[in-house]
Formats: sequence, C-alpha cells, structure tokens
Amino acid sequence: MPTRIDPARSLLLTDLYELTMLDAYRREGMEAPASFELFVRKLPPCRNFLVAAGLQQLVDFLENARFTEEELAWLRDSGRFPAETIERLAAFRFTGDLDAMPEGTIFFADEPVVRVTAPLPEAQLVESRLINILHFEILIASKAARMVLAAPGKILLDFGLRRAHGAEAGLLAARAAYLAGFTGTATVPADPFFGIPIYGTMAHSFVQAFESECEAFTAFARSRPKALILLIDTYDTEAAARLVVAMAPELEARGTPVQGVRIDSGDLAAHARAVRAILDEGGLRQVKIFASGGLDETILARHVAEGVPIDGYGIGTSLTTSTDWPALDCAYKLVAYAGEPRRKRSEGKATWPGAKQVWRCYEGGIMAGDRLGLAEERQEGEPLLVPVMRGGQRVGPLPSLAEARERCARELVALPERLQRLEPADPPYPVEPSAALIALAEACDRRQRARAESPR
Repeated sequence: MPTRIDPARSLLLTDLYELTMLDAYRREGMEAPASFELFVRKLPPCRNFLVAAGLQQLVDFLENARFTEEELAWLRDSGRFPAETIERLAAFRFTGDLDAMPEGTIFFADEPVVRVTAPLPEAQLVESRLINILHFEILIASKAARMVLAAPGKILLDFGLRRAHGAEAGLLAARAAYLAGFTGTATVPADPFFGIPIYGTMAHSFVQAFESECEAFTAFARSRPKALILLIDTYDTEAAARLVVAMAPELEARGTPVQGVRIDSGDLAAHARAVRAILDEGGLRQVKIFASGGLDETILARHVAEGVPIDGYGIGTSLTTSTDWPALDCAYKLVAYAGEPRRKRSEGKATWPGAKQVWRCYEGGIMAGDRLGLAEERQEGEPLLVPVMRGGQRVGPLPSLAEARERCARELVALPERLQRLEPADPPYPVEPSAALIALAEACDRRQRARAESPR
C-alpha cells in the first residue's frame, strides 16, 4: 500500500467499481461526453429544505485529481487492471465542465445541486469523492441552518470536533456550520484554513486541577485577560456564580473584566435563570451566559420560546454528526451520454433525464416555487445552477466563504415561514417539473421499452 497518501486528494479514495467501470469503458472505447447530476431523492421528514455547501472543496479536488507514482505502482502490483488501464489512469486529469448551485443556496428534493459533463470515464471516476464531499457539508450546513432559525440573535458556536467522524469531518463541519450562520467554532484549524472565528473557554479538568475554583478562576484570568469566560458548573453552579460576583471587582481592577460564564450540565434553563439572577443582583448585568452540553435545535427553540436567559450556545455532537438524521438519500446519476438523454426507471429510484436547470420564483421577496426543467429551456424565475468550470478550469473566482454565508442568510430570510419551523411544512415547498421534462422522460421510456422488445 502507498505509504504517503493524502486521503482528501487521492484518487484512490474511491469505490473499487469506479475503477472497474473505467477499465470496461476503456476496453469498449466509450469516451463520449456524459452528464451526471447530484441530487437528493427526498428530504428527510425532519427537514423542510437543504443548504448547498462543499463546492469549494469539490472544485479543489477536481482541479488536482490525479494519481501519484506510488498509487500507480500499487495498482500495478494489485494485478487487478491491465497495463493499458494503468497508463490511462496515469494520464488522468479532469477536463470536463461543472455547473452548480452556489454555496449557501437553499434547495429541495430532486433538484440537481451540481452537474458534471465530461468524457464518460472522467465523469464516472470522480463520483465517490464528489458525493463524499458534498453530502457531508450539505448535511451539516442544513442541520446548522435549523439551529440558526431556532435561535435567532443567539451566539452559536461549533463545539463538535471531538465527536466528529475524523479530522476532515471536524474541520469541514466547522466550515459548513459557519456558512449556515454559526458565529464561530472551537476547532482551531478553521481559522488558518478558512478564516472562521475561533473561541474557547476552559474544561472542568482545569478547575479540578486547582485546589479551589477561586484559584482556577484567578489563574485563568491572568492568562486570558481580554476574553475571560469562566466555567461555573464543575461543583455547584449557583455557588460558583456567587464566587464570580465576589471576584469581579478585583478582576475588574486588574483590567480583567468577566465577559461571561458557561454552564455545561444539569437543567440548563433552570441554572441559567438562577445564575442570571445572581449576576444581576451582583451588578454584573453585562456578563453573558453561555451553555453547552447535549443541545440541539429543539432545545434551542424551547429556550427561546420560554425566554431562558442564555446568550450563546456551544453545540457539539448533534451538529457534527447530525444525530437526528445522519445521512441524506443523495445520488449522482447519469442523465445523458453521447448526446442522448438517459433515465433510470428503478422502482423508487427513477430519475429525470437530460441536463437540467432549476428556476426559482419569488413573491414579495419570499420563495414561491421552483421549476425543474431542461437546461436549454427558458423559464420564468432565477436559474440556480451557474457555470463553475469549463474544460477542467474555473470560469472565475468562486464566492468566498463570507459571500456564501451572506447568501445563506438571505436565503433563510426568503424562506416561507412554514419552512422555517422545525416541524414538517404543510404544504411542502412546490417543485414542479416542466412539460418538456415530462415529455422527455416519456420519450426515454418509450425508447427503452422498444429497445428491450426488439430482437438482438
């Protein structure tokens, strides 16, 4: 096995059948242009919409997709493929086109998020990693957006690195959450990699390491004079809050004002109310209360509805693993080959044929409905898929993460109110196929049936 592999960039990070299909395509001389589209077949019952994310990572992957000498040597030694196929892999570069919804765009079931058009072996080989990248960031951005809608105006921080399924997942979860509207993250590399604000307080172990909470708080204040947030639930939450009140004047005199306190256990709402009262009575109305520990959007919405005095939340496991719905039913399917539309008719998994576009209509600035049609059609509304790559090269700079974040914020405001709620929307958002798309699907079915019935 190659000893130096970057899984995030390696073309070996794929399913074996991608390589076996490429080998068969080569043998059959099947090199004509093919179009594949990634879409989600149906929304989870607990999601009213999804958020496009991961395009930056996908483009980076496509631009740099190639096999290293070590990887090619491993493929030769494996004995699975002939020399001609290894030579083809050695020369692999993505030369195709990419159309996509910009990051931060809200989308719905059956709508293509990206379309890849390239020689068939190229478009096929990138499938596994393409889904791997887009699925995860879409999943987390969509989860984070629900939390943003559930707790408007609250500080939301990603605390999920330690529960994420691997290093890349932890980092990309921070990115997806920030794109969707989170304030920042505790994951340190998110700052140098993406420019995302990073935040941190202290752990219970820090408090336990000292003989008393007073010593722990004093020591921490010396090291963090400009951003002092104290964890107060290691022993007795309310007693620690009173200790903060007692220590505050001396800390203030040293130029280390208390900015906030964090609660990480117990009945967060009850503790927050009690702590708020203690702080206010002690003249610390400006001190913010942060909470963490077992939070999700349902709890956030309940706290907001009940007026719980919590200013910000650190959210971990439920965000980075999307615990209520950890996977989307997404697919990357062939929709055209060699100039002919293609359609899958499998039970429960039928696809629309041909390269497609999505047009969105608004009424009074609010999303009113989408039309799914053929890319060459002209429909009313805003087309959502835009050119990203042509001939393997970017057509221009991609929107920055800040711009994608701004787009997502605008999109969330433009959602119909019923879609902003956590419960399933009734009725769901309308996405209608065009007459031309329906006619093409029917024509594809007739052609397929005729070919199946004709003698070979």
